[in-house]
Amino acid sequence: MFQAASRAMSEVFEPPFRAIFWKMLGFTLAILVVIWIALQGLVTHFLGVAATEWGNGAGWVGWIEWSVSILTGIGAVFALGFLIAPISALFAGLFQDEIADIVDRQDYAGDRPGRALPMGQSIFQAIKFTGVVILGNLFALVLLLVPGINLVAFFVVNGYLLGREFFEFAAMRFLPPAEAKAFRKARGGTVFLAGLVIACLLAVPILNLVTPIFATIFMLHLYKQLAARQAGYSAA
Repeated sequence: MFQAASRAMSEVFEPPFRAIFWKMLGFTLAILVVIWIALQGLVTHFLGVAATEWGNGAGWVGWIEWSVSILTGIGAVFALGFLIAPISALFAGLFQDEIADIVDRQDYAGDRPGRALPMGQSIFQAIKFTGVVILGNLFALVLLLVPGINLVAFFVVNGYLLGREFFEFAAMRFLPPAEAKAFRKARGGTVFLAGLVIACLLAVPILNLVTPIFATIFMLHLYKQLAARQAGYSAA
């Protein structure tokens, strides 16, 4: 497992995956800019309406408008910072099959290549991955306020969720969904430990942006290793 993780981390920053990361980051930043502009526009609009109702001549109205704009801007920075990981996960989910195809070509040229998921299933998987990342981030925020269980609970929950979702994606490229889930359950302990590795990366600011790419590569390597050892689950 750790060999697969080390191998995945060394590949994350290689040119083919780097290109996907920059595309993913570009889409993410574009959406964040749109959200920022929309938020600022709403605040400006409501403050303008309030200023009109209270009277443009009141000096304190302009002061309130300036103060609220500053506070809204600061709040938006924190909110957008929280949204970076989920939005990047959504776009990374849409690129997952492209990432997997690169892994197949580079590392398993002699094996039967995995099949891309149907478009509808791919979109569903992307939404699921996004939901998992949102849940993980929300859980992290909540647990910061709960002494004693915060970090342990964060890693346990996210280790399970991330391990399950990313491993099943890798397995479904080679197996029907029901068999992929059965295979994941049969290797539940290993998949959970792999999920903990992903959760550790998710907990690191900035590096969490590459978590979906790393996790996809990592779980493909792990699936290949487990499938090679498991009779009846040939990866080739």
